[in-house]
Amino acid sequence: MELASYSDYALRLVNSEEPARGTDTLTSVDAVRALFGASTQAARRATEADVTRFRSVRGRLRAVFEAAAEGDQQQAVHLLNALLLEFPVSPQISGHGELDAEGRPDWHMHLADHPSNATSGYAAIAAMGLAFHLTEFGADRLGLCEASPCRNAYLDTSTNRSRRYCSDRCATRANVAAYRARKRRESDTSDRTGRTAE
Repeated sequence: MELASYSDYALRLVNSEEPARGTDTLTSVDAVRALFGASTQAARRATEADVTRFRSVRGRLRAVFEAAAEGDQQQAVHLLNALLLEFPVSPQISGHGELDAEGRPDWHMHLADHPSNATSGYAAIAAMGLAFHLTEFGADRLGLCEASPCRNAYLDTSTNRSRRYCSDRCATRANVAAYRARKRRESDTSDRTGRTAE
């Protein structure tokens, strides 16, 4: 598994809240467990106390995306380093008993955590994944959706570093709003021009 793919943990957690819309899906232990995805063993460790702890980590991860989106790469790195220090991981080689085409073990790297609670394990993997993504692609590849009021976090993997929206839906909505605003301006301009000519 590519270690940068662990950054999806950070995205899932940050995007569990949409502050501008006042929505928050991180309201129960079941919601915490759902963030783990296929990692059911790690999810089983979640307790009611993790809801509050997850929200705290979510705010800190969002601050990393906000700093990067504002162009403050130093601050983004500083905030991410603080998370890495607080929530350490140990890389481990794993094969899951799977074999490659030649019959050899299919070895790959995993981030092993040894947490005291579900939040520590999740935060460690999310922060490390985000750190791998940042160092491989750059801090300017961490963004917040420009479609108002969305502001969901995203990772820009476009070839020309041009991504500005978290999804096609938000991009379409923003483009339609821009088109309508342009048409209104054109209409207002032609109305004023028509009145002036009379």
